[in-house]
Amino acid sequence: MSDIKIYTDGSSRGNPGPGGYGVILLWGGHRKELSAGFRRTTNNRMELMAVIAGLKQLKKDHLPVTIFSDSQYVVKAIEEGWLKNWIKTNFKGGKKNRDLWMEYHEISKPFRITMKWVKGHADNPLNNRCDELATQAADGKHLGIDEGFEGGIND
Repeated sequence: MSDIKIYTDGSSRGNPGPGGYGVILLWGGHRKELSAGFRRTTNNRMELMAVIAGLKQLKKDHLPVTIFSDSQYVVKAIEEGWLKNWIKTNFKGGKKNRDLWMEYHEISKPFRITMKWVKGHADNPLNNRCDELATQAADGKHLGIDEGFEGGIND
């Protein structure tokens, strides 16, 4: 059985500002694209929300999943154990995006996840497509509300 591959990207027009994410899921011969836009958010939140949105699409547990992201923040937090330390210290020191990190932590448990960093705005066509999806979503007319950001949960 092949890995599920998830390509992700986040975008923010201003930081904070309108933002969006783009996701491409690949498994076997199947491909699915997702995107959503929000009226006020940050780039890091959109990068992380893209990963969460991709994982929420998966219907079977215990599958190997490779997530490709151009966000050093997301990749290093997961691969280098930053997130485990943030959870252990209850996000001491004002670490941002606790709501999304805790959502990722819960939703990721049933999977065997490997994070891979890809250079953004370079020669990876799937990352570039995710960037297009994210920026189109950020520029859309019907933007959602990032409750974690606008509601101050993130602080």
